Amino acid sequence: MSARVYLQSFRLPCRGEEESFLRQIKRTCYPDRYPFNVFRYREMPEFTFEPVTIFCGGNGSGKSTILNVLGEKLKLKRGTSGNRSPFFEDYVRLCCCELSPGCASGPPAGSRVITSDDVFDYLLNLRCLNEGIDNKREALLQEYTDYRYSEYRLQSLDDYEELRKHVDAARCSGSGYVKRNLMDNVPQHSNGESALRFFTETIDENALYLLDEPENSLSAQKQLELRDMLHNAARFYGCQFVIATHSPFLLSLPHAAIYDLDAEVPCRRKWTELESVRSYRDFFREHEKEFK
Repeated sequence: MSARVYLQSFRLPCRGEEESFLRQIKRTCYPDRYPFNVFRYREMPEFTFEPVTIFCGGNGSGKSTILNVLGEKLKLKRGTSGNRSPFFEDYVRLCCCELSPGCASGPPAGSRVITSDDVFDYLLNLRCLNEGIDNKREALLQEYTDYRYSEYRLQSLDDYEELRKHVDAARCSGSGYVKRNLMDNVPQHSNGESALRFFTETIDENALYLLDEPENSLSAQKQLELRDMLHNAARFYGCQFVIATHSPFLLSLPHAAIYDLDAEVPCRRKWTELESVRSYRDFFREHEKEFK
């Protein structure tokens, strides 16, 4: 299967459109008009998309806002809520996007927004699940003790289940009793290993994914593994990715279209031309002698 493009282009409202809308607003008790004013005084281009497109920029450059608005415009599924205000939907209506001719009814099923909050929730759920299992294990050990060292007589068929527990306790050890009545813990991994596992479990074939800083929680090596996974998913499995990231490892994704949001007028650049990447290069050059 060759690379696919479901989302072709996207345009934010221009300054004139924003100002025209804001002039119509009467006095309001809402101080925040997000995402109005985020890009109001900048000239934003029409973004065109490849199988992998990346928005790169410093904090406050608006890359997460673009993904947030784009996800709402496309009505994509998301696990955790993004930044909103009472004017969010008004802003989204002023945006324009174009899908490929084969997506007349919208992006493919399974398309979704994935943020770092989704990853953190996944890690927390794993931890809570294991804590719940551990607490249940303690309760079962106490139950085993109660059944193992007490006598019980069957009074009626309604008591059969209670009798079975007594018999089970008498026939096996405490650990055996627990294993028969409790699921195993979820395998323990580091946060980075579990975060990478989240992406491998969540990303499926033939879908559009908006990824907001997916490198969070990942070591350099794990970021490289994620980069290779995303590259293969786009190249062989019909996935399209729009990514907001600081990571030089993800920015090196082969054939990715990269928009530099730090530029006065955001434009496409090679990853090696980005100021943030060059900062890494300069830092390691400065300390080159320490590697020898």
